Amino acid sequence: MPEFPLRMWHALASWDAYLDGWIVVVGMLCAMACALPGCFLVLRRMSMMGDAISHAVLPGLAVAFIVSGKLTSAPMFIGAVAAGVLTALFTEWVRGYGKVDEGASMGVVFTGLFALGLVLIAQAADQVHLDANCVLYGAIEFTPLDTVMLAGQAMPRVALTLASILLLNLVFVVLFYKELKISSFDPALATTMGVNARAMHYLLMTLTAVTAVASFEAVGSILVVALLIAPPAAAYLLTDRLPVMLGLSLAIGASAAVLGHAGALALPAAFGYGSTSTAGMIAVAAGVLLILAALCGPRHGVISSIAHRRRTRFAVSAAS
Repeated sequence: MPEFPLRMWHALASWDAYLDGWIVVVGMLCAMACALPGCFLVLRRMSMMGDAISHAVLPGLAVAFIVSGKLTSAPMFIGAVAAGVLTALFTEWVRGYGKVDEGASMGVVFTGLFALGLVLIAQAADQVHLDANCVLYGAIEFTPLDTVMLAGQAMPRVALTLASILLLNLVFVVLFYKELKISSFDPALATTMGVNARAMHYLLMTLTAVTAVASFEAVGSILVVALLIAPPAAAYLLTDRLPVMLGLSLAIGASAAVLGHAGALALPAAFGYGSTSTAGMIAVAAGVLLILAALCGPRHGVISSIAHRRRTRFAVSAAS
């Protein structure tokens, strides 16, 4: 057997059922939880809002620690979510009163808050070990080591958190499906039908902030953007029906988690290196799946468009 695939096989053969299995489960839960609000961000042409929120919650994390003096989950979670919601509010305020486009307002708000967050985290790190790199890129490889007991079984705490967020997102989408659909495609029509489009906007932003914060421990504040956008964008290229898009985004996100962790183990080993970041490889896998959807999508794919144009030219030539 050639050396290159042999190294890949040895790396995958060392798969640990507990550690690697839970890493994949955490990645799948994270990607699927992000995909649901991500679909509506893509439909609303607000993909950068997920980026803005995921970056701008850093000052909320830092302020919560400085105020509470603890690294406990509840204060930092509340602080980060509050910062995420304020990001959406500030963006709308700058856009409305500053009379600039939405992209510019998001750029102003999230870069300012992100810089403030990094300064505060650096200040907090002088008092306690608060790793900025972990906040930025996550530490999904260590999540199986932090366990809680559930029904007599030890389970990673992050897995339970992300499962709860995934369930929350599913319930939200099911309960407000009609309102989300109408306000995403036509906010003016939603208003005339009695749907409060602004309220749905801020509810979606709050849900995005909660999901991003819950994902930090697994994939960090930067790589979570890939999971919020890439699977929904890939699904958008594969279908024109919203229910199918939601289902495909969940499947693509879960597939990216499996392929990403397998790639993190196998690909570096194939070139003679150790394993690399699973969170980074999950983001890479999501990007690869998005590229495949862009190339092979049945209606919007590059290959399909080229084939359709050729068939059209052939039909026109035959008719003439």
